[in-house]
Amino acid sequence: MEKEELMDAQEFCRHYQVEYSFIAALHESGLIEITTVEEKGFIPESQVPELEKLSRLHYDLHINVEGIEAISHLLQKNKGLQSRLAQLEERLRIYESWVRG
Repeated sequence: MEKEELMDAQEFCRHYQVEYSFIAALHESGLIEITTVEEKGFIPESQVPELEKLSRLHYDLHINVEGIEAISHLLQKNKGLQSRLAQLEERLRIYESWVRG
């Protein structure tokens, strides 16, 4: 299994002008992962786009962590519903072609 690349959380904070306490709060709420190596926090590279999005919600739109949690939950639920809808549409197409055929 390949090791995932990690980004120094402090470096992310400096680059995006984000407070580390915000990232820690996201981690505590389960929205992002932080890996600790030798007492330093690191963020998996795969989560950087999500963290950028969450940071914009907080800093640009002034949404608190609890609001971000609610938004994330609703977006995930919506994604699941869209997936389920696509499955049902495919099943309907199969059924309709079987009935016509």
